[in-house]
Amino acid sequence: MNITIPERALILLIGVSGSGKSTFARQHFRPAEIVSSDHYRAVVADDENDQMATKDAFDLVHQVVDKRLKRSLLTVIDATNVKISDRKRFLEQAQTFNSQAVAFIFDLPIDLLRGRLQTRPDRSFDPEILIRQQARLHQSTQPAQLAAEGFAQVYRFMSADDMARAVITRLSAPAVLTAETGPFDIIGDVHGCYDELTLLLEKSGYVGFPVRSSGSDSGSDVLDYVHPVGRKLVFVGDLVDRGPDSVRVLRQVMALVRQGVALCVPGNHDDKLLRKLYGRNVSMDYGLAETWVQLSKQPPAFLAEVETFLASLPYFLQLDNGKLLVAHAGLDERMQRPGANPKAVKAFCLFGPTTGETDALGLPVRIDWAATYVGSAMVVYGHTPVGEARSINNTVNIDTGCCFGGKLTVLRYPERELLSVDAFSQYAIPKRNFRISGGTDH
Repeated sequence: MNITIPERALILLIGVSGSGKSTFARQHFRPAEIVSSDHYRAVVADDENDQMATKDAFDLVHQVVDKRLKRSLLTVIDATNVKISDRKRFLEQAQTFNSQAVAFIFDLPIDLLRGRLQTRPDRSFDPEILIRQQARLHQSTQPAQLAAEGFAQVYRFMSADDMARAVITRLSAPAVLTAETGPFDIIGDVHGCYDELTLLLEKSGYVGFPVRSSGSDSGSDVLDYVHPVGRKLVFVGDLVDRGPDSVRVLRQVMALVRQGVALCVPGNHDDKLLRKLYGRNVSMDYGLAETWVQLSKQPPAFLAEVETFLASLPYFLQLDNGKLLVAHAGLDERMQRPGANPKAVKAFCLFGPTTGETDALGLPVRIDWAATYVGSAMVVYGHTPVGEARSINNTVNIDTGCCFGGKLTVLRYPERELLSVDAFSQYAIPKRNFRISGGTDH
């Protein structure tokens, strides 16, 4: 299992006694990153199994978590965490310090757990307690429940082999990218328009050649790309849905990111696909049904690769020492400040702000945040199609509605030049005429 986690994360290990959480943590994380409830029971009571010391131990656990998250350090909580109430404060801490909450669930067979605990002389073994813990684990870790709690990523291990095959990669937080100065070519919402993307890359000066890797791209028409003067691509998200070939767009963009030629943020369509890949109940409208049919014809390894890729994407990118910010639906100056509520930041980046109302077409009434933007960073975004790229108050909307028969647009930075290619066809019908008003943003 390939797992990609952000450097700025709070990881909760969730599993019953004997499920191997501590061993797994020691294999994949540095000792200083692991905050163990057993360790702090020993600190306060000289006995890591003294349940009477649990409250005092967790008082120290939460203090340490506060100090680490305040410094933007990755932190791993090694405790059972099978109760929703046990996880609540940790999730509040992650939110307070703008850290992404990640769940690692150790859901191993009960017979294996019994055998392990029977061989541990340091633990008293009560089969009934183990059964109750396992039942509580299953009740409290349903996908909808974990999503409602605020976990951004969830990984479930169903066997010891799953745990042994885990490969964890750390993704640098967006702030680490502030030193990248470009030059950049920022591409608007692709929405499955593979042929238009290929033409726009060529028009922008990128040279393609067959891939050399033996991975999932092998045998496909995905290309490696380079630019003669070393420019880097940045995608504003909404790679999938509506257009004719979301699979090839995913393959191409994933290859570009893997090659180091591109950066990418997710759009709301990409986020919805990720939730579908997680097994969550999502509506299949606005092109997802067609994308899912395309993906169902691909091997499971490719779907796993797509899931890992989408889960790894930061919601926004800060580039050129903070002078440039890229987010799918934009990000106003308030949300760019340290300490901003991470849930609110995610919602803004994916959907933009709304009034909470819907219009006569059933679409959310969007707030035109760019019209009052006063931030110093130039914000480049998409999400809401416009007939021509819209530049206002140091923001640029480059979603020019390719899937609706418009154009696919790239913004060259720092030149602030625009290049576009016309759509080869109209692949989807917008609910609202974006050429006139803009705004069909689902």
